[in-house]
Amino acid sequence: MAFYPPGRLPDSMAMPFEVPLQGNKTLAKVVERINSDVELKAYWRASNITAIDRMGFNDHGPTHVKIVARSALKIMRLLMDAGEVPGIVKSYGLRKEDAEVVVVLAAALHDIGHAVHRDNHEEFSVALAPSIIRRLLDGLYSEGDTIIVMVEVLHAMIAHGSNLQPLTLEASAVRVGDALDMEKGRARIPFSAGSVNIHSVSALAIDKVYITKGDERPIRVEICMNNSAGIFQIDELLRDKIAKTSIRDKMTIVIQVPKEEMRIIEELKL
Repeated sequence: MAFYPPGRLPDSMAMPFEVPLQGNKTLAKVVERINSDVELKAYWRASNITAIDRMGFNDHGPTHVKIVARSALKIMRLLMDAGEVPGIVKSYGLRKEDAEVVVVLAAALHDIGHAVHRDNHEEFSVALAPSIIRRLLDGLYSEGDTIIVMVEVLHAMIAHGSNLQPLTLEASAVRVGDALDMEKGRARIPFSAGSVNIHSVSALAIDKVYITKGDERPIRVEICMNNSAGIFQIDELLRDKIAKTSIRDKMTIVIQVPKEEMRIIEELKL
């Protein structure tokens, strides 16, 4: 379970923010700056104070953004390897490497609005992010290209919410990457610590999520469950998240449920 005692910082705060760079020098510089940015780390901490300590929900801080960044970047690279063109390339003539920067920055910043409140956190995230984005990109792009990268990041950030349609490949990758952080109680549907309901039980039913290159479609997502209750997470969250993206036809979702299911709870009293 991804819960921490009130007032205690998770050990992951000391762990570096890392993604596979694959020779992307601009991305390497951005990741280096993310790891030394005091303001961003403070927002990650405050986001978990709101989500975990004050609301009793699951992690939306540093561990979550690292998982989302790696998943979204993997999705993005699989799509580009299959010939899909990122929005920043198609619309502005920038590089595929810059699309990777957009994805990683959006993942790192998409939930910082939790520092203000869980409700409408997407809007708060977008309001807090521009000065951070500018600082992380300082000197890496011309002024005009800096603005382009920034607005693409902001679009990917706000489109991770359930009510907006992602309009770029990058935003779709971030949205799906966010939803796939669901292993072992890390569901994106908030549920209270210690509660026993369909949200918490279904979250604990998901053991592993694998993102690999598909055979017929560019992306294969395999979700391994220990109990069929995990279907609730897929039906209530992942289905909607994927359905509103431009990559819904680029993915195959495979769900593995064991023949002998693990017991998640012993009893339930109403």
